[in-house]
Amino acid sequence: MSAEPHHTLPPVRLHSDAELAREALGAPLFARAVRLARWAGPGTRVGVGGELDAAQLPEAAAALGLEPADEDAAVYASQAWRVAVDTGLVDVTEPDEDAEDAEDAEDAAGAAEAGAEGSAHGTAAPGEDLALVTGGAPGEVLGLWLAALETVLADAAVPDLDELVDALDTGGEVDFGRLDWNPQREADFLDGVLANLYLLTVAEGGAGESAVPLPVLAASMVVPDGMGEPTDEVLEQVSDAMMRLDDQFRQLEPIGLVEFRPVDEDLMAEASDEDLAAGPSGAPAGDDEDVSRYGMVRLTPLGLYGIRARMLEAGVEAPAIGELSGKGADALLDTVSRFPESAAQAEIEQWLAGRELPAAVAELLAAARGDDEGAPLRRLRCQQALATAGPEAEPAVRAVLDDAELGGLARVWLAERGVGDVPAPDAEMVFWLTVDTIAAQLAADGETEELPLLIASLTAHHSGFFEQAWRVEHPATAYVLEAMGRLHPDRKAAKEARKAAFKARSRQG
Repeated sequence: MSAEPHHTLPPVRLHSDAELAREALGAPLFARAVRLARWAGPGTRVGVGGELDAAQLPEAAAALGLEPADEDAAVYASQAWRVAVDTGLVDVTEPDEDAEDAEDAEDAAGAAEAGAEGSAHGTAAPGEDLALVTGGAPGEVLGLWLAALETVLADAAVPDLDELVDALDTGGEVDFGRLDWNPQREADFLDGVLANLYLLTVAEGGAGESAVPLPVLAASMVVPDGMGEPTDEVLEQVSDAMMRLDDQFRQLEPIGLVEFRPVDEDLMAEASDEDLAAGPSGAPAGDDEDVSRYGMVRLTPLGLYGIRARMLEAGVEAPAIGELSGKGADALLDTVSRFPESAAQAEIEQWLAGRELPAAVAELLAAARGDDEGAPLRRLRCQQALATAGPEAEPAVRAVLDDAELGGLARVWLAERGVGDVPAPDAEMVFWLTVDTIAAQLAADGETEELPLLIASLTAHHSGFFEQAWRVEHPATAYVLEAMGRLHPDRKAAKEARKAAFKARSRQG
């Protein structure tokens, strides 16, 4: 899958392998491939590419329970057979090409038999991997499904039959220049669409489990960043992309990758390119039925698993909740520091679930120490982890009361639980904790709308705060004071913060 390496995505919450394997086995196209693999036998004939002989397609369709009158039955059978072959569910022995040529020559001459050794047809039989369907581990079943997915994705990137026929030259070969089809470009486009759909699904505040309107997905691939009102040319490109995606998602749904509601055919007949590309933006607010007419798509849990697997293979960091359960607290805090808050909480809860709480809390506190740039946010995530800890964590928390970096955090935790005999922090610890807290919030979320209120609250309880704050022995002191100078809602206090920041910079050299 085409993607930029070393790019970290928000973590995804995946279903268990056992659940995903059941979904894979229930995907219509994969289930058909399994049935044809079981149907294959000594009488099965295949061509040079392993494709099923055309004369056997009706028999294969019948094996799938498809009605002979169904005009798509042969297409379904052919596609399922191709998936079965590509995944190893079926083993094929291709025909002897010399024998096939000899038979063709004899046929042309009117001979009754080929007159050459070998067979003009290859043979097929159930493959060794077919046994994994019923006897394999969930991961092995998912491996078969991923191979099937690759076949379907490759097919989805190919133009439809009508376009191919239109591009045939006089010799019966496809003129790719006339077709304007670049295989790598088409594959990259589909990869990009699926990556965007994945990101919309896993991003906090994004689509989540909701379906994404097709125009939104098409626009994400076509409309340049920062463009205001799209031009007519861009709208036409969005409309063309929507139609491509409509066809592609129809092909991807049977393998279980997506749930898809196609573009309403009546709408396509009625709307202009501009109307179609505008999509939900022109629909009445809250009119879900009207929005859905433009097409809606959602990655299934199996689809999330599949797209993530392809991203990992492409070198993209695509974390999943629970991956850190077996790692140390230092790896946990470093990693969840880059997660959205809700995802960080979910990962922390899974990490704590498999450990003795007192020892786990002591390990978290030790990992939260440090004067590096990421340390404030590690302490914030440590505090987040401790928020769910019960009374059994108290001894480990008390043990760091005198720690310069953790003492303030420990006092906050004990005070919130009404624990007695907690020593009051000295002024130096209070100022240090204030700087550390704001540095962590800046690292976590940037300059949010809520941060000025937090800054005002933290400084309101200390007269002459900025006269003391610039002396705080914290690596982020000057950085935090500069942010306070920009964000403090009181103009006088903001001016004091900027002066204090200048002193802190001068003091640091």
